[in-house]
Amino acid sequence: MAREGMAPAAADTFPRLLLWHARVRPEHAALREKDLGIWQTWTWSDLAAEVRLLAAALHQLGLGRGAHVAIIGENRPRLYAAMLATQSLGAVPVPLYQDAIAAQMVYVFQDAQIEYAIVEDQEQVDKMLEVREQYPGLAHIVFDEPRGLRHYEQPGLISYDELLLRGTDFAADNAEYFDEQVAATAAGDTAALFYTSGTTGRPKGVVQTHAALIGRARAATVFDHLGPDEDVLAYLPLAWIGQNIFSYAQALFAGYTVNCPESPSTVANDMREIGPTYYFAPPRVFEAMLTQVMIRMEDAGRIKRALFHHFMEVGRRVGGRILERKPVSAAMRLRYALGDLLVYGPLRNQLGLSRVKVAYTAGEAIGPDLFAFYRSLGVNLKQLYGSTETAVFVCMQPDGQVRADSVGPPVEGVELRIAENGEVLVRSPGLLKEYHRNPEATAEVRDADGWFHTGDAGLLDADGHLRIIDRAADVGRLADGTLFAPKYIENKLKFFPQIKEAVAFGDGRDRVCAFINIDLEAVGNWAERRALAYAGYVDLASKPEVLELVAGCVDKVNADLAADPLLANTQIHRFLVLHKELDPDDDELTRTRKVRRRFVAQKYQVLVDALYAGRASEYIETEVRFEDGRVGKVAAMLELRAAKTFAPVARAA
Repeated sequence: MAREGMAPAAADTFPRLLLWHARVRPEHAALREKDLGIWQTWTWSDLAAEVRLLAAALHQLGLGRGAHVAIIGENRPRLYAAMLATQSLGAVPVPLYQDAIAAQMVYVFQDAQIEYAIVEDQEQVDKMLEVREQYPGLAHIVFDEPRGLRHYEQPGLISYDELLLRGTDFAADNAEYFDEQVAATAAGDTAALFYTSGTTGRPKGVVQTHAALIGRARAATVFDHLGPDEDVLAYLPLAWIGQNIFSYAQALFAGYTVNCPESPSTVANDMREIGPTYYFAPPRVFEAMLTQVMIRMEDAGRIKRALFHHFMEVGRRVGGRILERKPVSAAMRLRYALGDLLVYGPLRNQLGLSRVKVAYTAGEAIGPDLFAFYRSLGVNLKQLYGSTETAVFVCMQPDGQVRADSVGPPVEGVELRIAENGEVLVRSPGLLKEYHRNPEATAEVRDADGWFHTGDAGLLDADGHLRIIDRAADVGRLADGTLFAPKYIENKLKFFPQIKEAVAFGDGRDRVCAFINIDLEAVGNWAERRALAYAGYVDLASKPEVLELVAGCVDKVNADLAADPLLANTQIHRFLVLHKELDPDDDELTRTRKVRRRFVAQKYQVLVDALYAGRASEYIETEVRFEDGRVGKVAAMLELRAAKTFAPVARAA
């Protein structure tokens, strides 16, 4: 059943949801932003008033129904207000990744024919001016933070504050205009245009309607019994559908509070201060948290380390069972309670997870060891499955049915089917309306019967839970016919805090080889405690001691793989530690930090060939792009290593 006070069906667009909350809970916190160390609060009535005025100002600027507006920056209340004001006029917000360089944004501006951009600060303004050189159609640039922009006099450039002043008179003289525009927008109208991460090619613009996004937000809110008293932390890119659905669509439906950190560097501290009750992060964030924990444990005293490892073993045995209210002996409950007092509770508090009622991970597969670690701590971490094209929520794990190897059953309203080739097909109220200006791509993924072809390989188990194996295009077989799922192997490697990224190769080959990125912070801390001097990533990654450290991690992964009859033949035979970190600016990762596997294999073909040829070393020179757009080169002689492999472990009869 829906919670009492849930938004009515008539509030079927985001602006109508805003007005409903402003009427029902005007003094409830809608948004908080930390500025100069102090949390500033926007109530629902504050937000509604700001959106009314901004909509009037944008109308004065010429923004009309159906136009596209780029929204670029960190999570900021004014950017959320800009999205709502844009939607109030029947225009369409297009959130873009704030860390993308201008050259990567040009295609989106051209494809979406964007004339308006509302951005955070000078960094983004500079990008917009660079975009305009290649796309003159960008006529208006609105900026929030004026620092550094005093002497900018380019045409069409205006501050957010000045824009609001321009709209004041119109709003006062046309009091009914805003409500008329909100009333003119239908639930089936386009609410937002999201560009995919471009894992396998150029980004595609996913057109999502108010009905699709709000409908999925409603289903997820009811599923987890959420309400207006929840707190979330908005720290991931607003351009990513995952962050957008949690901090925008669900927030506007449920009426809970969205907290914007002061800066990316203060997220950890801000999270501890806020103590979110509803939390969402891709696996890479949980991996980074685990890395920090393990670094602190390495620096801790002998007794503290012993306590940590002892109680983590207790947690692995019964933590998940206690979370799911399954039978656990009194003795083990007592040991776990002691562990909660000495280890789990302090760790949850340090990570900012002490108030979390439910946490989700999605975006890519999470390693089972990583998943078990957080549930051992008493964090109700669950998995969900979805994509930009499905408005995120396709499958969710119900409490009491949480497993590391599945993403749960379909959410209310969703149908699933597994095609003959193993691909997961979805039919859902949250499906995309279309790919923007790309009917061919739309026809490729959505068939005549309304099934969306996800591109993921999976299966439905006896309980109706979906198991995702990997991207269908990435799942392959070794030369001997053994199933090869690279993501599964990579996730096992990334459980180790010393390994930040991994790329496994093996499809059509006689054995598996891998590229590895070390985690500079974790390995750097390890090196400093051993008085091992280094001059940077390239130097550290080439140290014999570091290669031995990584080899130990690979050996442990191989031992685990040997225990699985289906995967024993996919043990890693050879590996190398890359001389540079894989980077979105170099097109090796997407903006959501998914490996662009084919691109990496092509870019480093010489290294792949060297691994399979059995060479002991290989010279590589790689072009890199810096944050300011400059291009340089990194060169190194890499050592290629053989890994220890194990005989398959026979299962007991």
